[in-house]
Amino acid sequence: MAVRAVRGAVQLEEDDAGHMGEQVGELLTAILERNGLAVDDLISVWFTATPDLHSDFPAAAARGLGIVDVPLICAQELDIAGAMPRVVRILAHVESDLPRSKIAHVYLGAAAALRKDIAQ
Repeated sequence: MAVRAVRGAVQLEEDDAGHMGEQVGELLTAILERNGLAVDDLISVWFTATPDLHSDFPAAAARGLGIVDVPLICAQELDIAGAMPRVVRILAHVESDLPRSKIAHVYLGAAAALRKDIAQ
């Protein structure tokens, strides 16, 4: 079993804790499903949020999905002029038999524009 990294992002419509929980939960669920992963395959998850998001910690969405024994951490993205606003990004470290080339990176909605080269 190899250690793989899976990326993903979602742009929120508004800075609201409930909306963040729904959108980040949807993103995490899509990452797991599209890669054939179970919660037990998660090693750790990094969440970043753009500086305009203040309503909640993105990791709270993972806890809401029952991901309670996986190390999670939140950080703030760099404040770059012209960057897409209200974005939560995920970098999940997982155990998987998939080769690196078969990992499905998930960019939902408008966030797909961030990485057209790897968005599925």
